[in-house]
Amino acid sequence: MSTALAQPKRAWVAYALVTVALWGAWGALAGLSAEHGFPDTLVYCVWALTMIPPALFILWRAGWRLDRSPRAVGYGMAIGLLGAGGQMVLFKALTIGPAYFIFPIISLSPVVTIALSFALLRERTGRLGALGIVLALIALPMLDLSFGRGDSQGLGWFPLALLIMAAWGVQAYFMKLANNSVSAESIFFYMMLGALLLVPVAWRMTDWTQPVNLGLDGPWMTAAIQILNAIGALTLVYALRYGKAIVVAPLTNAGAPLVTAVLSLLFAGVLPGPLKAVGLVLALVASLLLVLEPERDPPAPAH
Repeated sequence: MSTALAQPKRAWVAYALVTVALWGAWGALAGLSAEHGFPDTLVYCVWALTMIPPALFILWRAGWRLDRSPRAVGYGMAIGLLGAGGQMVLFKALTIGPAYFIFPIISLSPVVTIALSFALLRERTGRLGALGIVLALIALPMLDLSFGRGDSQGLGWFPLALLIMAAWGVQAYFMKLANNSVSAESIFFYMMLGALLLVPVAWRMTDWTQPVNLGLDGPWMTAAIQILNAIGALTLVYALRYGKAIVVAPLTNAGAPLVTAVLSLLFAGVLPGPLKAVGLVLALVASLLLVLEPERDPPAPAH
């Protein structure tokens, strides 16, 4: 029996909004690492390490109770490796294809989550929620789409982008599925292990012929930024524990860029282009609709 009923019905909203805030702030700051000479592959290594403190903290809060069942290990490692593996593929995709096409495709990963949750978990929502989902899916690629000219080596990047979209969409679905039978603390602990397993891969992918900033504004600043991402991933696990994946996935993916845009405007004076501005408005409306949608009891899952 799921333990997700231990919290009030609307508990997922608080966790989802914390995820939105943390990922939005992370999005506004994430580019600083590369600007200060710290490559993305090493950013991944630092991010994986920042998963350790929140994982240990919530285990401590739970009395160090770690689910060691094959189901818990399998779900948690699958979730961690899908997320981390998608990031590894992204590193490769960006070396052979244009980012302004790759990121809009990847941003549609909630489509995969929604389809799987609708078909397999029988999740449903009302008219407000359905409209919010549609608006969010329209907004997501607009938030990442930019026009530019860049060299690309054929269309090899396209299947890679689809693979990343699928991996991250399935990852969110597995988060929801795992929460029906495994504690959130155990899920996140194994997610951390999955992320750490691919650190050697990211390390080997690093171009060590280029100078690497190892000062305070290198790995240490990166750690301060990436801890926002790590804690956001933790609150996402809790949001999916108490809320429907078909609502949580589009809300967090559409809401975070709103926070990023506001912070970028406040601190850097960066104004979004016309297309992104439309996407932000749609994302705002979608987020409000998803939060305001009344709770409905889901039908019992099929066995």
